[in-house]
Amino acid sequence: MVVTELKSGAAKKVHYSTEWLNHLQASPTDPYRVLFCHEGAWHQVDRVWTIRTDGTELKLMHQRTMPYEIAGHEFFSYDGRWVWYDLQTPRSKEFWLAGVNIETGERIRYPVAREHWSVHFNISRDGRLFAGDGGGPGSVANQTPLPQPKTLNPPGNGQWIYLFTPASTSASAPAETIEVGGESVKVGKLEAERLVDLSKHDYRLEPNVTITPDNKWVVFRSNMHGQAHVYAVEVTKSRE
Repeated sequence: MVVTELKSGAAKKVHYSTEWLNHLQASPTDPYRVLFCHEGAWHQVDRVWTIRTDGTELKLMHQRTMPYEIAGHEFFSYDGRWVWYDLQTPRSKEFWLAGVNIETGERIRYPVAREHWSVHFNISRDGRLFAGDGGGPGSVANQTPLPQPKTLNPPGNGQWIYLFTPASTSASAPAETIEVGGESVKVGKLEAERLVDLSKHDYRLEPNVTITPDNKWVVFRSNMHGQAHVYAVEVTKSRE
């Protein structure tokens, strides 16, 4: 892994690995923190990592605790405090949107229904909304768990652009807490809303959702009308 200082143009090697390093992302708030992954078969790698740009503080963000568990498609929250990722325990059986607070180590998981699972998730700037881009017929959501995956009949995947709203918790309705690998994990709830029908989308092109800064639009790409185009769906109108 190479870091380049823009003002001077000086490049420095900060991390070496025999693993395939991929998906490098700079923290939105800390220019000296990087999120990256060990690429490969997800159930065979510890995928999600952070590191400082001087090569220090290499840290695994999620430790697998069972055979065929997978975690990946990691991304930062916009305040730079959380790393979020797709988690399956094991692959194609239980689906979660999981997060870990980089500063405190706090962990939270939101269960995701099979039909709401998405190739990619993303988060709004204020952290109040998530979006997902669904999954095609060949996705993990339409398969039985490893080691012998088979296509589900009837299909289990959902081909939609989704909006997810975390359900509010209070003293009268607190989030559940479970123990996983010796760590406490809060379990929240997501309210799912369908925004765009992607039944005619070919998922060999991944839609990759983004929520606009004002929380009014979800932007994505699609080939549902033939050629690949960029689309936006208005969140406020979908709720009227």
